[in-house]
Amino acid sequence: MAEVGGAVVGAVVGAVAEPAVSLVFSRFALRMDLNRNHQDLMREAMKLWELRDGISEEISSNRMTPEITRWMSQVEGMLTEVTGLDNKYNDRKKHPWKLYRRLRGASLSRDMAAKYELVHGLWEEGRRIKAMLRLPMPVVGIRPAKIKYNSPLHKYVEEAVSFLKDLDIRRIGIWGIVGTGKTTIMEHLNHHENVKNMFDIVISVAIQKEWSEIGFQQQILDRLVVNMGSDDIKKNAQIIFDELKNKKCLILLDDVCCTIELEKLIGVHNMQTCKVVLATRDLAICKEMAVDDEIEVETLSDVEALDMFMEEAGECIKDFPKAVQVAQLVVKECGGLPLLIEKLAKTFKGMGGNIQRWTDGRKRLQDLMNEEGMRAVHRVLQFCYNSLDSNPKKDCFLYCALYSEKCEILVRCLLECWRMEGFTHNDGHEILGHLINVSLLETSGNKKIVKMNKVLREMALTISEERENSKIVAMKCEELKEPSNCEKWTQANRISLLDEKLQNLPENLNCGNLFTLLLQRNKNLTAIPNLFFASMCCLRVLDLHGTGIKSLPSSLCNLIGLKGLYLNSCIDLVELPTDTHELKQLEVLDIRGTKLSLCQIRSLTWLKLLRISLSNFGKRSQTQNQTDNVSEFVSLEEFSIDIDLSDKQGYRIANIIAEKLATLEKLTSLKFWFPTVERLDSFVNKNKPWKDFFDRKSPAWEDFSFRFQFAVGSLNLTRYQILESFDDPSYNSLKFIYGEGVNDLIRNVLAKTHAFGLINHMGASSLSEFYMENLKDLFVCSIEGCNEIETIIDSTGKRESVLEFLQHLHIENASKLESIWKGPVLAGSLTRLRTLVLLKCQVLTKIFSNGMIQQLCKLEHLRVEECDEIEEIIMRSENSELESNQLRRLKTLTLLNLPKLTSIWTHDSLEWASLERIEISICPMLKKLPFNINNAPKLRCIHCKQEWWEALKWTNDLIKQRLNPLCAFTSSSG
Repeated sequence: MAEVGGAVVGAVVGAVAEPAVSLVFSRFALRMDLNRNHQDLMREAMKLWELRDGISEEISSNRMTPEITRWMSQVEGMLTEVTGLDNKYNDRKKHPWKLYRRLRGASLSRDMAAKYELVHGLWEEGRRIKAMLRLPMPVVGIRPAKIKYNSPLHKYVEEAVSFLKDLDIRRIGIWGIVGTGKTTIMEHLNHHENVKNMFDIVISVAIQKEWSEIGFQQQILDRLVVNMGSDDIKKNAQIIFDELKNKKCLILLDDVCCTIELEKLIGVHNMQTCKVVLATRDLAICKEMAVDDEIEVETLSDVEALDMFMEEAGECIKDFPKAVQVAQLVVKECGGLPLLIEKLAKTFKGMGGNIQRWTDGRKRLQDLMNEEGMRAVHRVLQFCYNSLDSNPKKDCFLYCALYSEKCEILVRCLLECWRMEGFTHNDGHEILGHLINVSLLETSGNKKIVKMNKVLREMALTISEERENSKIVAMKCEELKEPSNCEKWTQANRISLLDEKLQNLPENLNCGNLFTLLLQRNKNLTAIPNLFFASMCCLRVLDLHGTGIKSLPSSLCNLIGLKGLYLNSCIDLVELPTDTHELKQLEVLDIRGTKLSLCQIRSLTWLKLLRISLSNFGKRSQTQNQTDNVSEFVSLEEFSIDIDLSDKQGYRIANIIAEKLATLEKLTSLKFWFPTVERLDSFVNKNKPWKDFFDRKSPAWEDFSFRFQFAVGSLNLTRYQILESFDDPSYNSLKFIYGEGVNDLIRNVLAKTHAFGLINHMGASSLSEFYMENLKDLFVCSIEGCNEIETIIDSTGKRESVLEFLQHLHIENASKLESIWKGPVLAGSLTRLRTLVLLKCQVLTKIFSNGMIQQLCKLEHLRVEECDEIEEIIMRSENSELESNQLRRLKTLTLLNLPKLTSIWTHDSLEWASLERIEISICPMLKKLPFNINNAPKLRCIHCKQEWWEALKWTNDLIKQRLNPLCAFTSSSG
C-alpha cells in the first residue's frame, strides 16, 4: 500500500513539476534568445555605424550623390530605432522580472531579430556604396601601344617630359598638322613613368569640336569624381580649384581648336603646382594660351616614313623586294603622317605576300588622293576601310563608331551586339582580331577592351551616312531638345546617347528603322516615357545599364524583334512590365546589380544568355520559389551568376542553385560559385554534356565546346572573386579555395582550365600532386596562402615538359615555399612565361633553379617582394654557365623589401636588351647593379630612394653618370 501511495504522490508531484520545469526552461531559452538577439543587433549596428563614419570621411560634399544621401538618412533613422530597442533591453535587464514576462520578452526579442535584418540590409547596401566610391585614380585610360625607342614620336614625348621637369615651365604647347601623332604623344605623356612620379594626378581631356565651357568643366569634374554644383561657371571653377589646390596636377588638353580661358574655368593661375600641356593644329592657339614653350610635331622624312612602314608591315615586306618598291610609292601618298602610315602598313600587311594585290591596292589608293588636308586623311582611311574583304567586317567596324573615342568598349558585349545584329555567327573573335591587326581598332594588349581612334570614328560616321541600313546617330543630350534632331531618330538605324547627362527622353518618336539603341551610364535618367518604345518594332539591341531607371514602360513589350536587353547596374530598378512574355526573340538578358527578382523574368524561358546576381533570388522565404525557376530556362546556353559575399544566405542559395543547374542540358558556358567540391561533383555527374566534356581527354586549347569560370570552396573573403584571366575573357578559369588534398574531379576540371587559382589549400606540397599532365594548358596560375606548398613543380623522375603554355605565375603568402622548381627543368617547360611574381615567401631562397632560367626566353616582368631569405636573384651556384642574352625579353624588374638581397647577378655579363624599368626599395644589402655603359640600352626609369642610390658602388663612374638621369627618386623613408 505504501508503494502505491508513493507512486501516486510521485505522479502528482511529477505532473505539477513538469510544467514548472518546462516554464523555467522556456524562460531560460527566451532569455538566451533575447540576449543573443541583442548582442547580434548591437554588433551589426556597430558595423553599420563604423561603415557610415568611414564613408563620411572618404567623401566630400561635392561627391555626395542622392543615393548616398538617402542611405545616410536611413542609417541615422536606424540609429534612433536601435537605440530605442537597446534602452528597452537595458531597462528590463535592470528589472529582471520584466524579462520573464513571456509576451513582452518574446515581442522584444522578435523586434530585435527583425531590426537585425534591416540593419544588415543597410550594411550590405553601404558596402556596395563604399565599393562604388571612386576617388580619382592618379592615371586613367587605356595604355597606348608602345612607340619605338628613339623614333621621332618617342623623342617628342621625352622632350615634353624634360619640359615638365623644368620648374620654370608651367604650360607647354604641342602643335602640328592632323595625323602627325599629337594624340599619341599626349597618350604616352598620360602613362609615362616619370610623369606619374612628378604629379599626384594626371587629367586628360579631349576637346570636342562643339565644346562648351560647362562641358569642359564637366569633363574635369567627372575625372575628379566630383558632382557638378550647377551651371554656374564661377562656382564650378571654385570646386575644381578646391579639389586641385593641394595636389601636383598635370592637365593634358588634346585637340584644342580654340582658345580656352583656363584661369576662368578651373582657376589654374592660382595653382602653382599645376602644369598644362595642350595639343593643337594651330600655332596661334599656343600663343593665345600663353604657353611657356612649344614643340612642333613635324611630318616624317621620306626615310623615317619608309622605316615606319617597314616596321609596321613586319616580315611580309622583307621577304619580297617588289613589295618594298610598292611601299615606297604608298608612303609618298601619306605625306609623312604617322597616322596614315601605320594604318596603310597594317592594311597592306593584311594582303600577305601577294604582290598583285599590293600593286592593285596602291593604284586604288592613288585614285582616291585628289583631296587635301582633313579630306585627304579621310580618303586614305577610307581606303583602309574599303580594303576590308567582307561586308560583315565593314558592318562590325562601323558599329564601333557608336562609341566615342574616349569610350572603352567591352569586347564581350561588343561581340554579343555584333551577333544580335546579324553581322557575325561564330566568327566574332576572328573579325575583331582582324580589325585590331589592320589597326582600325586599338587595344593595349588587354583583350577585354578596345577603342576607336577619333579620326577613324569621324570617317566611320561619314561612311555610315551613305551606307544602306548603317546610319549611325551619335547624339548629345542637349541636341535632343532641338525638334530637328528628333527627326534624326526617324532615319537612324543605330543611336548612341551613352555617358551623357541625359535626364529626359522624347515621348513620341517614329523609329521603325532603329536596330540598336545605347543609353547606358546616364545616371540621371530615372524614367522612360510610357510610349517611348512604341514604334521601335525592329529594335534588336537595347542597352540601359547604369541608368537611374526604377521601372520600364509597358511599351517595352512592343519590341518584338529585341534580342539583347542590358539592365545591369540599374541599382534602383524594381519593376518590369507584366507582358514581358511578348519578347519572344529575346536571347540575351543582364539584370546583375538590379532589384529585380527571378520571378519577374520566369516567363522568358527561351533566353540563351542570362546574367544575374545571387541577390536576384530574393530573401529567405522567397528563395526556394526563385531557385525553382532556374530549371525553367531550358534554352539557356550561357548562365552567369555573380556573387554577393556580404549576403549571409549566399552559401545556402548557391547550394540550392547548384542542384538546379544540372537540369539545363543546353548549357555550354557557366560562371558560378560551388560552395563545396561535392556540389560541383553533383552538377557534373547529373549533367551529361558537362560530364562528357570533363571526361574527354582532349586538351583545353583544342576543346572549345564548353566555357566556365568556377569558384569552388568557401568564399569568405571579398577578394576571392571568381578568377578572370589577365588577358582573355574567353579563358576557362578555376579558383579552388580552402580545399584539402587532391580530388579526382578537381584534377579533371583542371585539365580543361586555362587560369587556375589555388587559395589557402591544405594537404599538397606541390602543384605536381594535381598531376602534371593536367597543368599542360594553363596560361595563368595564382597560388596564395598555401602554407604546405614547398615547391611549385617537382619534376623528379619525369620525362615530359610541363607548363609549356604558362604566361603568368603569381605566388603569395606561401610560408613553406623553398623553391619554384625541384628536379630537372625539361626543354619546353616555362618557355612562354611572361610574368613571375613572388610575394611574402619567407623561406624561399632560390628563384631560378639549375636549368630554369635557360627556359625563360619570354620573361618580361619579374617582381620579388618581402621574401626575407633571398640573397641573390640569379644564384651563381645554380647558373654558372649563363649566356649573355638569357633574359633578353625582360622589361621590368621590381625588388621590394628584401633585407638579405646582395646581388641581382654577380657581374655585368648579361645583356638586358629589353629592360625599361627598375624599382628597388628597402634592399639595404644590395650595393651594386649588374649594368655597364652598354648592356641596358632601353632602360628609361629607375625607381629608388636617393640615399640608397648614392651609397651604391660602381666599377666605373661613367656608368653612374649614364644611369643617373633615369632615376625617379621616391620621397618616403624606409
